Amino acid sequence: MPLQKLDGAWLHPSRLPLGGGWDGHCSAPGHEDTKPSREELHEFCNLGYATKCSRLPREREFDAVRFSVARDHGSRLLLWFVCEAGHRPAKHGTLEYDVDRAEWLFTHPDQRIQKMLECYVQAYLQRRIQSVTVDSLPSETL
Repeated sequence: MPLQKLDGAWLHPSRLPLGGGWDGHCSAPGHEDTKPSREELHEFCNLGYATKCSRLPREREFDAVRFSVARDHGSRLLLWFVCEAGHRPAKHGTLEYDVDRAEWLFTHPDQRIQKMLECYVQAYLQRRIQSVTVDSLPSETL
């Protein structure tokens, strides 16, 4: 379960499922609140499909959850999510986020997926702000 941004050695952190690396705690049954090691965060938790993780339950609904911004209307984001099992889509849907009000128009019924969506949006908006800041710099400062 992601709790805070994690600076890491990922080659392309924006390509990670949550738009960057995250630190947090385990939410696997029987291991709730266990703090993964830095290696586990880099090798398993932030990538999905953590089949070598010793805490991964045998029976699980999904192996990974992927997110993307379907539309960015400035003040509103339309987000897609896809829950994968066996490298195939198992469940999917859309949710909408009001950027100006910093609130969801609807929330996902699974609190874990909702928390991941919130982290993904936070990382996305941070990149969007950085992009605008870099684009507004005079070319001689780059």
